[in-house]
Amino acid sequence: MFGMFKDIGALMSMMRNLPKLKEEVAAMQGRMAQLTAEGDAGAGLVKVRVNGSLEVVRCELSDEALRMNDREMLEDLIKAATNQALTRVRQQMAEESAKVAANMGLPAGMNLPGMG
Repeated sequence: MFGMFKDIGALMSMMRNLPKLKEEVAAMQGRMAQLTAEGDAGAGLVKVRVNGSLEVVRCELSDEALRMNDREMLEDLIKAATNQALTRVRQQMAEESAKVAANMGLPAGMNLPGMG
């Protein structure tokens, strides 16, 4: 029960610092866009890189992948590599968001505006 009051206190503190919070969130969103992560599938047959804006910025197919001449397998490998890269960049984003929230004194698990 007392934990709830602590969270309310942190929320009130955050409201008093709303201009600083908005500035921090904007800066964090800029940093998030700069994040990148790579996923691969088929022991490196397919590599995909995504950024913190969740956009695919590179898709690399090895010569061996192209020689396989198996469209369905290649599609599955691209999907798997892309999903792995997205999972990795989302993890980086969650870690960055948690760091900023902790630095601002927000309770653990509290989502920052604009970050999910």
